[in-house]
Amino acid sequence: MRLTTKGRFAVTAMIDLGLRQNSGPVTLAAISQRQQISLSYLEQLFGKLRRNELVESTRGPGGGYTLARKAEDITVADIILSVDEPLDATHCGGKDSCQGSGERCMTHDLWSSLNTKMVEFLSSISLQKLVDEQLAKGQRVEEDKPSIKRAISAMPISIGRPIGLNIPNSVFALGKN
Repeated sequence: MRLTTKGRFAVTAMIDLGLRQNSGPVTLAAISQRQQISLSYLEQLFGKLRRNELVESTRGPGGGYTLARKAEDITVADIILSVDEPLDATHCGGKDSCQGSGERCMTHDLWSSLNTKMVEFLSSISLQKLVDEQLAKGQRVEEDKPSIKRAISAMPISIGRPIGLNIPNSVFALGKN
């Protein structure tokens, strides 16, 4: 059994979110930058996490993601299973027929027991425990600073004499010409 990048990235991103959500919604762009995970990949993962009610999204300025439940109520198993990561060490995917032979292989019960132990272990670890471990290691948690956006130009507007335009300034003035 190996945990693929999908499961690892989902857990990493959820820890990042758990560390920072007290300051308000966390953007995927910020998580992407901090954790060096592709933004489009995070969007896919968070879509699944949202559908499985682990995160909530807020749209608009100041929007982003927050945890849908308390961090202590979310387990690593919840996260991994939400992003469709199979926790199956059997070769047959848990079916009664291994290798297409119509019967179970000799090691089926061994791998099936491992599956049970993995799910039990990952279900025993809460997201809050992982967040607390990161804080204990001295993980710095800064707030995301929104970038300043300028409307049209960064150039200062010079105030001088008005520009003389010879056009009517209302509909009524149009009829007087």
